[in-house]
Amino acid sequence: MDVPITISDRNKPVRQSNHLTIGGLIFPRLDQIDMTGPFEVLSRIPNSAIHVIAKTKSPVRDIQGLILTPEMSIAEAPELDVLLVPGGFGQQQLMNDEEVLSLIRNHFTAGRPVFSVCTGALLCGAAAVLRGRQATAHWATWNLLPYYGAIPVRSRAVVDGNLITAAGITAGLDAALVVASLLRGGAIAQEIQLSIQYAPNPVFHSGTPETAPAEVLQAFNESYSAIAASREAEARRFAAILGIAVEARSTFLLGD
Repeated sequence: MDVPITISDRNKPVRQSNHLTIGGLIFPRLDQIDMTGPFEVLSRIPNSAIHVIAKTKSPVRDIQGLILTPEMSIAEAPELDVLLVPGGFGQQQLMNDEEVLSLIRNHFTAGRPVFSVCTGALLCGAAAVLRGRQATAHWATWNLLPYYGAIPVRSRAVVDGNLITAAGITAGLDAALVVASLLRGGAIAQEIQLSIQYAPNPVFHSGTPETAPAEVLQAFNESYSAIAASREAEARRFAAILGIAVEARSTFLLGD
């Protein structure tokens, strides 16, 4: 069962009162709620501004077809206090994109918070910032984290130093509230939670492989198998580059 929040004792982000500049990365075939869910929370942090950035200023379509328009290119982005890295199938096309990876790597190595959602954690892995860090990701890619040197944690939100990772998609809301609390305190985070009436009470309880009916899990695994194989191959390639030995195993037919 998922633990709601895991926070490492290592160099937790310092609560700030100064103006914050937050950047959210978007790209073709992202899962838009990886970005727009946290955006709803982060945009409400007092004394802050959030910018939507991409490789170019051209509109992009999310995996379901929603059109998002970036405000600025990566090259035009100001120095950011917080970087939000979403996931989605389009993440695969950026795993060797040095402009994107440098954005993540440089921000992280400067000691500023990097906040990934879902398979955005794999982009962080490709940028070589997961090594030795506790992290989480979407349950269907969680087993890939060790290939990037991460210590996987079953949790909806994990904080390890200046790395904040969220599990799959909607967990970005949970983690965004954690980020808000780290930056502005728990009272502000709770006020934001109240303002957006974030009080989950789902009609169904198929949100994890442990609670989903067997036939639902099987249907997902069948539809996901191709991208899962691609992601596993990519992870193995990065493990070889990083010199990380990971025990051979299947990572995508989950629920066994």
